[in-house]
Amino acid sequence: QLKLVESGGGLAQPGGSLRLSCVASGFTFSSDSMTWFRQAPGKGLEWVSSIVYDGRYSQYGGSVEGRFTISRDNAKSTLYLQMNDLKSEDTALYTCARGWRNWTTGRGQGTQVTVSS
Repeated sequence: QLKLVESGGGLAQPGGSLRLSCVASGFTFSSDSMTWFRQAPGKGLEWVSSIVYDGRYSQYGGSVEGRFTISRDNAKSTLYLQMNDLKSEDTALYTCARGWRNWTTGRGQGTQVTVSS
């Protein structure tokens, strides 16, 4: 059974950094693309970034490109999101999912990121 568990969220100051993790189980992690989404209070689900199965190619949403970096460690079945130069508008619940961009199956419970001074 697919299971995704996110961690690493918290409170950060504007301009600060956080690294999110997503530990996967129940499927062959190394064979699948993976994706990060986020949802801010009162807003819809926003695609953040996706990475292919071997980590050689990734894409980013326009609001995070140049600030966020997606990566993965297939030996640990873990997906990462390094977030730098955080802004207040990055405040959201971040979730990971199996699949590419909006073609995903399964999402975790999420980890909350709050950017505030």
